[in-house]
Amino acid sequence: MSRYRKTPIRLRLAWVLVGCLLGSPQVTEIASAETVRRVPAEWEPQAGVWLQWPGPWERSYETAFARISSVIVGYQPLHILYGSPAIQSAAKNAIRQVGANPDDLNIHWHAVSYNSGWMRDNGPVYVFENSRLKIQNWGFNAWGGAFGTAIPFHQDNEVPIAVADLTGLEARTVDIVHERGNLEFNGLDTVLLNWSVIGDPRRNENYTRTQAEIDLKRYFGVSKVVFIEGVPEGDLTNGHIDGIARFISPTTVVVADCTGSSGCSTLGHEDQVVFDSAARAIAAAGFDVIREPIEASVEHHGTRYDTNYLNWLVGNGYVITTGFGNPKTDSAAKARLERYFPGRDVYVIEMLESWAAGGGVHCHTNDMPAPSINE
Repeated sequence: MSRYRKTPIRLRLAWVLVGCLLGSPQVTEIASAETVRRVPAEWEPQAGVWLQWPGPWERSYETAFARISSVIVGYQPLHILYGSPAIQSAAKNAIRQVGANPDDLNIHWHAVSYNSGWMRDNGPVYVFENSRLKIQNWGFNAWGGAFGTAIPFHQDNEVPIAVADLTGLEARTVDIVHERGNLEFNGLDTVLLNWSVIGDPRRNENYTRTQAEIDLKRYFGVSKVVFIEGVPEGDLTNGHIDGIARFISPTTVVVADCTGSSGCSTLGHEDQVVFDSAARAIAAAGFDVIREPIEASVEHHGTRYDTNYLNWLVGNGYVITTGFGNPKTDSAAKARLERYFPGRDVYVIEMLESWAAGGGVHCHTNDMPAPSINE
């Protein structure tokens, strides 16, 4: 029996159809190599988006979370985990303060234990297996302990099982430490990721690139694994791909490029070295590459941060990206994203408190694909 609280009857009934289609949850080892798998691209139809609402030590993120929530509920279901009644109360107040309704029918509240507000990384990886949507539960150890041994993560590590319990999806354990923020899929045959993350010995000791390629092909059903390598300056995740390169179609990848008055535009800056190397590796793998300009930097609490807009979330009919409170670059980024994702509404939400801690909207959200009868 799960130690997580069961979802209320009215919410469990909402998942009956999904449960009937996909089966009841259970924890097993990964299926046999003959299983046909596919990981959907982020722009494909979604059943919803999940958040772990910030607790007391991450309270400064709340306004951004509330603004993100107010956008998502206009397009699709939003599932919010809360670790205590006090956290839920604070979350509802924050949502009200941005002019949204915390009791919107598209918001589903779940009492689940967790440690932090970065559900992209500790949450589920969703995979179609033989046409059935399932959860893969990869290991999570708080980014290899990069933020210090005082950062707890054991409850975060169990969140995918809680989501399986809530949704009726089957969860399968993968005994490899890795975060979903370092996975980009084109929805067909390719996964793109940074070797510096999954190959970090603090995550996976004595793990080889050859073994990683075998594992990634097996677990995700891809035929092509594209590795980039390198760690941008100050990036304690060791270089998650969602801050470096993103698929915008099955054949096209957008890669960061230091330009203008950005801090990383200086000759030989390590960020530009990483970005240029990534662009070459991705082009060599046969993909079209668009360079996404980082044009300026902004100051926040005495530190300057480059305006990197790659940390976007794609949802049903919309895109949200991390904003920097710079009207010129925020506006230019919005226009670029409208070209990358035609037909979707684009929102830029200032998230400097999160960015200073290592991430943005994509890092905080965990999108769940819709079950597909066409798989």
